[in-house]
Amino acid sequence: MRSLPLAPRVVGYLILAQLFAFFCGWVISTALSMAGIGVFPSSWDSLAIARAQRQAIASLNADEDGTIRIAPTPELQEEFRRAPQMRIAVFDKLKHALPGSDLVLVSVLTPVVGISPTHVHFALPDDDGFAPEGFMAPMNTRYGPLHVAVHGQKFLWKDLLDAWAFDIKVLAAYFTMAVVLSTATAWFAVRNGLLPLRHVAHEASLIDMDTLGNRLTSSVVPTEAMPLVRAINQALERLDIGTRRQRLFTANAAHELRTPVAVLAARLDAPREVNFENHLRRDVQRISHIIHQLLAGARAEEQSLPLDEIVDIGASVRAMVDDAALLAIRDDREIEYHGPSEAVLVRGSKNAIEAVVANLIDNALNAEPVHGVIAVRVDESATIEVIDHGPGVAPEDRQSIFEPFWRKRESSSGAGLGLAIARELMTRQEGKIWVEGTPGGGATFKVSFPLVVA
Repeated sequence: MRSLPLAPRVVGYLILAQLFAFFCGWVISTALSMAGIGVFPSSWDSLAIARAQRQAIASLNADEDGTIRIAPTPELQEEFRRAPQMRIAVFDKLKHALPGSDLVLVSVLTPVVGISPTHVHFALPDDDGFAPEGFMAPMNTRYGPLHVAVHGQKFLWKDLLDAWAFDIKVLAAYFTMAVVLSTATAWFAVRNGLLPLRHVAHEASLIDMDTLGNRLTSSVVPTEAMPLVRAINQALERLDIGTRRQRLFTANAAHELRTPVAVLAARLDAPREVNFENHLRRDVQRISHIIHQLLAGARAEEQSLPLDEIVDIGASVRAMVDDAALLAIRDDREIEYHGPSEAVLVRGSKNAIEAVVANLIDNALNAEPVHGVIAVRVDESATIEVIDHGPGVAPEDRQSIFEPFWRKRESSSGAGLGLAIARELMTRQEGKIWVEGTPGGGATFKVSFPLVVA
């Protein structure tokens, strides 16, 4: 369903608010009048004035000679029985009381009618209430304008609606003009107030994958809309960073695969070369290793890792060391494990932890000199150390080494993805990974986890 534009919604709410305010104002002013507070103190019986005046007008009849008199209708007669103290008087345009008018009202109001009042609230000498019980006003009848006075009328619940309808009729012109003017003003204000947002919307429509560096202008929008514009700019910033990272990843991945694929193609052109199959197998393994690291990096960025497993890192690291022992022996190296006798429990992903440790052991095997010994340690504080005695990592490279595709030299083997993936996996598990120097030479990679209290 299509949403309604803002301007009509604001105008509609404004009209509803005015109607609600008018109704509440009427209720409050009526209540204050009933309590005797204000300029015109009133009572519940005063709400019956309009009905009593209509009954009086309906009872007017003209004789054959044109004399207008009050001849109570059955409805008025019933009202007199319900309110015996009620009095009615009607005065013609010559200020004369019509036959049938109450004599008490005539004697009291005849001097007042002479000044042609628009309306008058009055009280008789015997009235004991705080609010005047009588009311007289000129009214249009089928015999022309006449002054109709009532006194002593009694309240009925339907008089509330009558009073509301009377006030609406009296104030209709004013209220209609107020609604029309406020509606036009609100429409103009909203339409012009939204012009800066339209400008921002136009800016947003021009942003695509090639212009993610552009930002929406926040200085031209209203203060109330600035948080929204800032949030959109922040989202664009994150999207821009992610897109640039993805493009860099794709470009570097293509670069890393280009060389081994070219070497493989060259070998296929010379199938009679000595050790052809061994070289071919090594090239395939290199390509497979790069692809494996690319896939691992993609999985590391997904949100599907189970991070709530309770893992005994001592047992997991010991298993990884056992698996790497054969590789170490094949390469004329040794590997040692040192760990506590009791379980060291952390919360995370068992597969991710093993992937990190396997990568660090693989790097250590490549860096360790022939006949050297690699040490893998786990302590009670949930810290893992993988120690080699190779060339080590220079202090200025100890941050860069964890960046994707970083290599000290272009001729270095590997794709430069393993440590970047390890850092990503550790970050996802609220752990840390860093590198220090090994006393006597070499690198010591450390991994730490928050401990799980058993």
